[in-house]
Amino acid sequence: MPSHKPEKIDLNTEYTCPCRRRGQLIPITLTEAFGCDRCQQIFVVEENGYVLEQLSTTYPYKRAWRWHGNSWHVVHSKLGESYLPIALGIIFVLVIIWLPLALRLANGSSIIAWAMVAVLLAILPAIMVWLTYRR
Repeated sequence: MPSHKPEKIDLNTEYTCPCRRRGQLIPITLTEAFGCDRCQQIFVVEENGYVLEQLSTTYPYKRAWRWHGNSWHVVHSKLGESYLPIALGIIFVLVIIWLPLALRLANGSSIIAWAMVAVLLAILPAIMVWLTYRR
């Protein structure tokens, strides 16, 4: 039965690559790091040997995994380190504050235009979050 508790990563063992299932992680001599033989990514061991973190990445946040005996499980970043609070704040400002103010100041024909601008500006953070978390 697979373990649900994270196991310490052994620096002398080969593992499967967490981002490409076909690759193998090979220990890099004299370091606390692994290299993938397929995707050429380098991974370092963090948090007392329990977390494998991708070293060079184009993502806006660091990707990390924990080893659970036979597979890798993604370590989710803290809420404050993601774009979600920023996106929710922008949507809050637009919908709660800016839209009623714009509707009060607008005349009859420009109400639709102001509402469309508010909806478009509210969709922008949602697209940012979607682009950030898609894989």
